Amino acid sequence: MANRSRGFYLHLDAKSLLLTLFLAFLVLLVITPLFLLLLNSFQMGRPGGAVAYSLEGWRQALTSPGILQAIYNSFSLAITRQLIATFVGIFIAWLLARTNLPMKGALEFFFWLSFFLPALPATLGWILLLDPKYGLLNQLFLNLPFVHHPPFDIYSYWGIIWVHLATTGIAIKVMLLTPAFRNLDAALEESSLVAGAGPLRTLQRVIVPVMMPAILVAIILGLIRSLEAFEIELILGVPIGLHVFSTKIHNFVTHEPPQFPPATALGSFFLLILLLLVAAQRLYLGRRVFTTVTGKGFSTRPLSLGRWKYPAFFLVLLLAMSNTVVPTVFLFLGTFMKLFGFFNIQDPWTLENWRQVLKDPIFLLSLKNTLVLAFSAAIVAIFLSSFIAYIIVKSRFAARSLLDFISWLPWSIPGILLGMALLWTFLLIHKTVPLYGTMYALVIAITISGMPLGVQVIKSFLMQLGDELEEASRVSGASWFETYRRILLPLLFPCLIIVGLLEFISAARNISTVVLLATGRTRTLSLLMLDFSAGAELERATVVAAIIVLLVVVSALVARFLGGQFSIRG
Repeated sequence: MANRSRGFYLHLDAKSLLLTLFLAFLVLLVITPLFLLLLNSFQMGRPGGAVAYSLEGWRQALTSPGILQAIYNSFSLAITRQLIATFVGIFIAWLLARTNLPMKGALEFFFWLSFFLPALPATLGWILLLDPKYGLLNQLFLNLPFVHHPPFDIYSYWGIIWVHLATTGIAIKVMLLTPAFRNLDAALEESSLVAGAGPLRTLQRVIVPVMMPAILVAIILGLIRSLEAFEIELILGVPIGLHVFSTKIHNFVTHEPPQFPPATALGSFFLLILLLLVAAQRLYLGRRVFTTVTGKGFSTRPLSLGRWKYPAFFLVLLLAMSNTVVPTVFLFLGTFMKLFGFFNIQDPWTLENWRQVLKDPIFLLSLKNTLVLAFSAAIVAIFLSSFIAYIIVKSRFAARSLLDFISWLPWSIPGILLGMALLWTFLLIHKTVPLYGTMYALVIAITISGMPLGVQVIKSFLMQLGDELEEASRVSGASWFETYRRILLPLLFPCLIIVGLLEFISAARNISTVVLLATGRTRTLSLLMLDFSAGAELERATVVAAIIVLLVVVSALVARFLGGQFSIRG
């Protein structure tokens, strides 16, 4: 008996040790680059060279010409679009989740698709429409007798705001709030309507206050993600001298020679601000109790919109089309233009852009890199995210709350900062572990950035599974691995496919996380598109962008088809 007890404790200790080592590995993967970023913001020597600590990097960063304006622009753009996106997102999420709006599933999918469409291709589509010189909408308005100046300018503060709202700004609010609104007890609305309040007043006075915890979470997450904006500001802001912190970091790192001290100092400054936002969010969530008090059985009956049903439907449909179909159609139109944006030249259409890009060896290498990166990151994400989620939900590991927080932390790190932290880490260890300039570096970066979403998706599924099947399997003598392979894996398979597809989409569209890590040999399609756009080769950029959009849309459709029953909750 004593020997059996001793064997049990040895087995238990070995399991705890294994989980502790895995937690340490995750800390090393996520926390170490951020710590090195903070530490080396005081390091004036080049990576791998002599160590010389100083405040000079911070002085250079904070006294660089235009830096205060760039910091102001970062927060001004982020806060403005969050305010607009929150009001619009609450209204649309309420319509989709709580009313009898027609075709709600299809409309929700359009916003879901808008979130995953790459921002830069959508930007190119809007340039074709709203460029002040040749934008099609501007040209149409200038044909009117009372219009003498282009009414729209995509290269402006409000142009940047609009493109962000039309890509991820509104879409992420709809994705985060619609499931929360859907789970709200309809008895509250019914009581308000019986008391004489109309639908909009009920939304304002009842639904929004009850949903305020979820709304504030969406606002904070949206604000954090807004501060990572890079490619839209690079294409639309830099030509008019509008910089944000991410474009400033990019300028420091790509300067000849690279100016790492001010770049790391500026990155550390924003990282500290973001960590304070994360701490505030976690503190707020920790003190909230998410309950809905009602004396009736749970009810989710949709609210009738009456005569406003079809006007509301067409309004949401117009916005959904503006976010997805309109920029995509004009993006593909731009791929066939001899001179991007100029419709009035003689014989403006050609197939030459496609021929030049498809036979370009640089494009072929970038396509290969993208597929290798996307498939590799998807496979790693499936295994890593499922293991983390299983430990958090199904194990009794004492530090699972810490593991949950660390797996969520990359949500709070803008892509440009994560890329920069990893860049510094890879440069420091290059002599020992030569990761910089390899595809492994990009896979690590994409895996870390996509880990929170993958873990949350699998967690939400595992929470719906009871423990009875696993317990029955163990009682029958099956090992943990056999239980996982024969019982959990078949049940998890559709969910794992969705996680893999989401990671594939992320890898195919990502720019900010990998822009500082890639070299000519590891350039992806997104980075090639960025190079063409920044180099004024917009005709080629649109072709590459169209191919990326095709990859993303097909992946999103497959994920939607397989995962219609899953909700993504943060």
